Amino acid sequence: MAVEPSNLIHWKDQVADKQARQKAAIPREWLITPVPEGKLNVMDVPETCGVLTHREIDITGVSDVAVLLNKLANAEWSAVEVTTAFYKRAIIAHQLVNCLTEIFVDKALQRAAELDTYLKEHGKVMGPLHGLPVSLKDQIPIKNLETTMGYAAWVGKYAEDDAVIVKLLLHAGAVPFVRTNLPQTIMWGETHNHVFGRTLHPYNRRHTPGGSSGGESSLISMHGSVLGIGSDIGGSIRVPAHFCGLYGFKPSSNRLPTYGVLNSLDGQESVPSAFGPLSTSLSGITTLVRSILDQEPWNYCPNTVPKPWTTDDYTLKERGGGKKLCFGLMWDEGSVKPLPPIHRALEVTKKALETSGHSVIEWKSSRHSEYVGLARSSFLADGSEDYNSCLTTGEPIINSMDPDADPNHVPAFRIPRAPLSAYHVWQLNKERKELRKMLLDRWQATVSQTGTGRPIDALICPVAPYPAVLHGQTRSSVYTIIWNTMDYPALIIPVTTVDPALDAKPTRESFWSEDDKIVYEMYDPEAFQGLPVGIQLVSPTLQEEVVLGIGEIVDAALKAAKPA
Repeated sequence: MAVEPSNLIHWKDQVADKQARQKAAIPREWLITPVPEGKLNVMDVPETCGVLTHREIDITGVSDVAVLLNKLANAEWSAVEVTTAFYKRAIIAHQLVNCLTEIFVDKALQRAAELDTYLKEHGKVMGPLHGLPVSLKDQIPIKNLETTMGYAAWVGKYAEDDAVIVKLLLHAGAVPFVRTNLPQTIMWGETHNHVFGRTLHPYNRRHTPGGSSGGESSLISMHGSVLGIGSDIGGSIRVPAHFCGLYGFKPSSNRLPTYGVLNSLDGQESVPSAFGPLSTSLSGITTLVRSILDQEPWNYCPNTVPKPWTTDDYTLKERGGGKKLCFGLMWDEGSVKPLPPIHRALEVTKKALETSGHSVIEWKSSRHSEYVGLARSSFLADGSEDYNSCLTTGEPIINSMDPDADPNHVPAFRIPRAPLSAYHVWQLNKERKELRKMLLDRWQATVSQTGTGRPIDALICPVAPYPAVLHGQTRSSVYTIIWNTMDYPALIIPVTTVDPALDAKPTRESFWSEDDKIVYEMYDPEAFQGLPVGIQLVSPTLQEEVVLGIGEIVDAALKAAKPA
């Protein structure tokens, strides 16, 4: 449909206004000398550009969130200086990889000062996240700030209240301090929109940091934040975490509160999204989840399951305290073969666990194409009416994440489907119920193989068939979306990086699918060198504490296996 010129000017004016205000929000003394476009890896720039002091480099160099929280609680570092340090580093990162949307320095520093006063007057922290700067994906409203979610039509719309999860973060003592970029419609594995542009990967700016929580992953990878919150409906926390060498966690869909957040496909409950953390440390993931659950979020969000944090589950009390666990290992899902560095990460994990006294049995993929097909049908059930309702000022829909794509070309997978009737949606829900029952029975049946007297304790599988790819080259998130369809919690643990000497490209003459062939042909070990690779750890619905407890064991085994 042709766009009226007046409308076209209108949406571009909205974008220009927003971009100008974002730029004006950056303190001039935090601006850096532009880095040449040819410098692909920019991970060293924050510490060499001259903007950060030595103390700020020390503060933002801490990866373990537990260590940072301890220093804040002991007043070794004040909330104001920690927030200032991370804000400066976040702004540096933004100038390099374009990861931020909302910048509100004064608001964040005022909050940090209030926390310092509280600690001084009361002699105790306000809560378990006291003084910690926390970044938020740009669909989590903060009162009196815009939440555009990458839509030009939403520029100028200010939140009248905080989302429930923001209120709980504040009560826990956190300092919300930036919001991060995401793709138009959110439903992409990359990060680009007309309002804020494209987010880049800090290890190689020709590659994508993933999506839809790509602003979070890019920012946290550069230590512009150590803990952030994203959303995940098909891999949108997990793929960015894997691409950028981070820990990421998708809980079951109704474990953490979602009331007050904005979303695409809002109201679609067949395969719902979940909100969860990304972090530089597993302690950050666990602390965030526990700090929210300890506040009984079901009293504020009607969808949240009233299930308190269960320490016995986290310490694996019913699993021998974590001694001699048995893991399932899924090497592939049957349609797209993982590239060599992905396979090696699984091998490294298997060996590390076996060396630590655990056992690993093989898990064969089964009916995963049905999981994926069901999710896609659910997401497209409205015939794209939701997307179109958000493009009210003439802003065009983005049909490809490829920077060189013809904007007028609509690939087959982006052509709107006819909307489904309520009856057909019900049939999808029935199909999902049967698939979930099938998987549950299959999981329980592994008791005959584990030797522990119980089913497998967790399943290990790839996050994606590849490390971070060039912009526009992501394929279907088959390895993550299956767990959204089943509503299983999944934790991402970083394992290694691409090494051309270890991850040579094999010769293949036959392929499982067209996507399988495309993924194989895109792989160049030298071009992917140094990019992070993680694994995915999965357990059944509402076993968040179990996944996190087992994650500690897997992470410790991997660290013990690495040479000093």
